Amino acid sequence: MANTYSWTINQMNAHIQAEGESNVIYTVHWSYLATSSEKKPGTDVHYSASQIGAQNFTYVKGEPFVPYENTEAFENVVIGWLEGALDVDAMKKSLDQNIDLQIHPVNEDLYFSWQNPPTPPVEEEEEESE
Repeated sequence: MANTYSWTINQMNAHIQAEGESNVIYTVHWSYLATSSEKKPGTDVHYSASQIGAQNFTYVKGEPFVPYENTEAFENVVIGWLEGALDVDAMKKSLDQNIDLQIHPVNEDLYFSWQNPPTPPVEEEEEESE
């Protein structure tokens, strides 16, 4: 099973002005997605798992500062910050385990039929032929 991983930066919180700089990012809200090369049986849907979180950062005056830009290049800078602050290897391991459990489940959900009755099948109308 080969998984691929991708980041999404959902939002960033920034101080309008701080330490003599503009748009100083202090929190990055992120999602990290793992997608399996294996598809769910009978579908074109790949198994996947994700984690979300928020990571705080503190800018200290005099340290190198990268000004905010609404570009993919800046997104890569932010991803670099996250990869430097988070245990990405542990995240990958957790996501891999989640996907493996989807493919090879060891648990199941059981319900009492009177509490969660099955959805009745939708009856299709038959076309009348003349």
